[in-house]
Amino acid sequence: MAEPLKNSFGADVPRTIARMIAAVFPRFDQKAFVRSALEGYDSLELMPRGWKIAHQLRRSLPDDYEQAIEILLASLDQKVERTVGAGMGSFLLLPHVFFVAEYGLEHFETSMRAQYQLTQRFTAEFSLRRYLERHQAATLARLTEWTADPSEDVRRLVSEGTRPRLPWAPRLRAFQADPRPVLALLERLKDDPALYVRRSVANNLNDIGKDHPGLLVETARQWMVNATEERGWIIRHALRSAVKRGESGALALLGFGTVPRVSVGKVQITPHRPVIGSTVTIACEVTNRAPVAQRLLVDLRVQYVKANGLQRPKVFKLKAVEPAPHGMVQLRKTLSLAQLTTRTHYPGTHQVDVLVNGRPYPLGTFDLVRGRITRR
Repeated sequence: MAEPLKNSFGADVPRTIARMIAAVFPRFDQKAFVRSALEGYDSLELMPRGWKIAHQLRRSLPDDYEQAIEILLASLDQKVERTVGAGMGSFLLLPHVFFVAEYGLEHFETSMRAQYQLTQRFTAEFSLRRYLERHQAATLARLTEWTADPSEDVRRLVSEGTRPRLPWAPRLRAFQADPRPVLALLERLKDDPALYVRRSVANNLNDIGKDHPGLLVETARQWMVNATEERGWIIRHALRSAVKRGESGALALLGFGTVPRVSVGKVQITPHRPVIGSTVTIACEVTNRAPVAQRLLVDLRVQYVKANGLQRPKVFKLKAVEPAPHGMVQLRKTLSLAQLTTRTHYPGTHQVDVLVNGRPYPLGTFDLVRGRITRR
């Protein structure tokens, strides 16, 4: 099984933060801070660990928020063993972001300045959401200014922090109901020079489409006018979930809206009874039954069994093809059945379909079982 993320956020985190703060604020009681932060720490997951450290920072720093945040920001320049900005190392600053989220709401200017600095070393997407909820108009106005900021990290915060369905964060219900303020920001970022920002724009638009599929398609249609290759990538990436759901508007926009005239055969699902932790390979042939070439978008859908015995579909991208009249395309996909932090596999019968232009064609099933993996 994959290593839990919390293991990358171990006891060295509060110890490192304590050393950083003590270097700029000698009165800081490192031992007391670390001792309190580590009480019950092992039983917590990643995000609760970040919150626990943030709460302990509040008890250990001066009561005055303005003074406390200045100390935290000053400590950022200390050299540490963890490389801030590289992989999980940047999560060292997760408690700092939570500190701003929890204790800085009545200090708007100071907190926005803090988030501006923090997002260039980690990300302030988690704290920014509190300010969008409490100070929506002022925060949106500041984000509008930041769409033109020289830092791609700051511009990316504009998009990532306003995602209605940001992973690991509470949803922004107001923007789920009315995403127009967010779309106004994305409009200013849709041709951003940084892929880092454009990817966030696509993910935000993808989020919006889960609540407003028609608005997603209409926005994508408008953006396609005189679109650069980079903007075209944003559009395709933003439509990915809608395509997986088989939504006709998204499929049509990408040129896969026609009802396919195909047949599916020579199906192979091997092994039929794979063991959890192993792999399963799925293969088939899709034949064009039309007298003309067809543009086909082919995906694979697996109905995964969940802990409660119910099934939940997951779609895997295969390929876009254009077989000649009566031409045939061979498809093959090997799926890992290893236990991951993002997906737990459970025994049971898993239905498999191939999706052609969003329309399902059943392939069969495989029975996932517990057991020992044999190596040849």
